[in-house]
Amino acid sequence: MTDIWHTVDRLHAWLETASADRAPEQKTLLRVLKLSEEVGEVAQAIIGATGQNPRKGTTHTWQDVESELCDVIVTAMVALRTLNPDAPEVFEDHLRKLLARQSL
Repeated sequence: MTDIWHTVDRLHAWLETASADRAPEQKTLLRVLKLSEEVGEVAQAIIGATGQNPRKGTTHTWQDVESELCDVIVTAMVALRTLNPDAPEVFEDHLRKLLARQSL
């Protein structure tokens, strides 16, 4: 696969074009809020995969859960890129800090 951050940049550029009529602060807020929607879809998929809604039964698979988790990750990466054009460096620095805390 191509560089992940290159793909994130392309998605960010596409969203910038699609939301050109919105104020920058609004675009940022909406992209961060989109995470809540995506996390809700993970929860829905887990409930569907485990059949925990007796009215609906089993409606999803664990592959659906995986897909929804990927959506959360991509949405978070695009939101981070929206906040900071140096998102790859911000993310790598954060990962280094996490690893240092865990002595990994």
